Amino acid sequence: MIKIAIQKSGRLNDESLGILKKCGISIDNGKDQLKASARNFPMEVLYLRNGDIPQYLRDGVVDLAIIGENLIHEKGKDLSIIENLGFSKCRVSIAVPKEVDFNDIQQLNGKRIATSYPNTVQQFLEENRISADLHIINGSVEIAPNIGLADAICDIVSSGSTLFKNNLKEVAKIMESQAVLVQSPNLSSEKSEIVDKLRFRLGTVLRAKKSKYILLNAPNDKIETISKILPVLKSPTVLPLAQKGWSSLHSVIDESSFWEVIDELKAAGAEDILVCPIEKMVL
Repeated sequence: MIKIAIQKSGRLNDESLGILKKCGISIDNGKDQLKASARNFPMEVLYLRNGDIPQYLRDGVVDLAIIGENLIHEKGKDLSIIENLGFSKCRVSIAVPKEVDFNDIQQLNGKRIATSYPNTVQQFLEENRISADLHIINGSVEIAPNIGLADAICDIVSSGSTLFKNNLKEVAKIMESQAVLVQSPNLSSEKSEIVDKLRFRLGTVLRAKKSKYILLNAPNDKIETISKILPVLKSPTVLPLAQKGWSSLHSVIDESSFWEVIDELKAAGAEDILVCPIEKMVL
């Protein structure tokens, strides 16, 4: 059995449990439990405080964790990221009051910066040869400029609505972040086999999330042209229609290039295009 750590509460909790569910893992999760077992997979879930998870990984208390990439950058650079999970995307950024005329990061020289990510900020300052005073705050840092504690803040930013509500503006992005699967350095061969099975399931879910299933009708003399447009795994499935001279083509397209591909297909003679979500994709 493997033990996986998930944030006890907050933005990562629901989506972490969601992706495990999509992997077919059913977790008996009672209210306010700190530990829960999976019914159909050799896994135990521990709900832990976010900032403690990197040390639990080092100590071997847990074998895996779903945490933000920003936390690994701050507290766990020695730990191995084994999967990028693609959700809970955000960025770690510097923000200042809206009324401040800010044109260059060198304006941070001599300023006071409030943050919950001192290591990340310090590295950024050193790389840019900036000297500033850091005020470490555990919790909401957005209020710091408003109460005179700091001239700027560094925090995670998603939509930017929290900054807006606190009369702040984003002026420098330090890093992009997303949810990642991180592995303990102390895995036995038996646990490694279970982790490999989990990663296989995650791969089918993540590939499906990035892809769409496409069905279309086309004249037979356009099949070759249309097939060249479709970025398929091997080749499209071609099925004859009842209407003479026409066929149905089935394939998979990448969601990131969806509209570009659709435009090309229409220009090439494709009709009656139907696009469907994919639940799992096994290669």
